[in-house]
Amino acid sequence: MSDAATLTPLELSALLCSRVCHDVISPVGAITNGLEVLAEDDGEEMKQFAMELITKSATQASAKLQFARIAFGAAGSAGAEIDLGDARNVAEGYMAGEKANLTWEAERVLMPKNLVKLLLNLLVVSIGTVPRGGEIRLTVEGPAAKPNFRLVCSGPNARIPAGLLDLLAGSSGEHAIDAHVIQPVYTGLLARECAMAIEIAADGEDIVVSADAKD
Repeated sequence: MSDAATLTPLELSALLCSRVCHDVISPVGAITNGLEVLAEDDGEEMKQFAMELITKSATQASAKLQFARIAFGAAGSAGAEIDLGDARNVAEGYMAGEKANLTWEAERVLMPKNLVKLLLNLLVVSIGTVPRGGEIRLTVEGPAAKPNFRLVCSGPNARIPAGLLDLLAGSSGEHAIDAHVIQPVYTGLLARECAMAIEIAADGEDIVVSADAKD
């Protein structure tokens, strides 16, 4: 299995489920650890530490699940629209657990759900371009049915991850497409479904991720 065209719907759904589980397993595990501390140590200091860990981890898990519901899930019936304000809320919640900061510059409008899913997945792709943290400035321009997305990623050692462009195009070369790389593959599938062209390029020390409607 070396390209997206060979993925069956069952394989795609299984890989996306694995990706979501990977995102939430760490904070859920931390909640479990906090509960174990509460059960084993009734000291006031440890109790406070455990409660802080549980609260923080529960918030992260909830944010990741809310994000996944829109970015990977059905998020309504076929042909549904999603409020960009809701997308912003889940994006900012998700980014609270990441190294990079998000600046969201988009009007609150209703947009076809697959375009919103594409925008959120482009945000995930953008996170990978600033592995040491930094700033991601997201802008949306144009009409809701035919928008232009642009994410300018700034940070130390900003770069285009190896193989990312191939994955977005639906190919992983000689390697199998698995849960570790399914997210950019899925992003490419969304872009093609929306008739949007993705470009990723260096602009000085920044990396610019953009998607524009095809002519």
